Amino acid sequence: MELVTPAIGLVFWMLVTFSLLLLVLKKYAWKPILTSIKDREETIEKSLQEAANARAEMQKLHSQNEALLAEARAEREVILKEAREIKEKIIGEAKAAAEEEAKKLIARANDEIGKQKSAALDELRKEIASFSMNIAEKLVGKELENKDAQKALIAEQLGELSKSQSSAG
Repeated sequence: MELVTPAIGLVFWMLVTFSLLLLVLKKYAWKPILTSIKDREETIEKSLQEAANARAEMQKLHSQNEALLAEARAEREVILKEAREIKEKIIGEAKAAAEEEAKKLIARANDEIGKQKSAALDELRKEIASFSMNIAEKLVGKELENKDAQKALIAEQLGELSKSQSSAG
């Protein structure tokens, strides 16, 4: 039983040794240990706070980026709309200018056709007058008494007239 119940001297020396150990630990080790634990706790709290701040900043930047993207999309749509309007305006102006030029060309062509038609009709009138004069001279120059001879002369002159027109045309 002696092992189970310690002697008073042993207990005394254990208490003295434990007390000395506590005093030494308190004087030399306890403060640095508590200080390092407190510093570590502060560092962890500071890191957690910085992480929370960084997370908040990232969310803020993300929302700003989304806003900038939305603004850029809106600007792009406005620019595209303006470009389409300008394109349609330019196309419309080009069509109007082309139509105006086509109208002018058609009017000039019609004028030219009218002038050429008038010139051709004048030339035809001159030719007809000239042929009529030739026929009249030949008819007057010959005295024909019977009608069959007159008809033959007229047919001959008309034949010459048609030959000269077909060779001229």
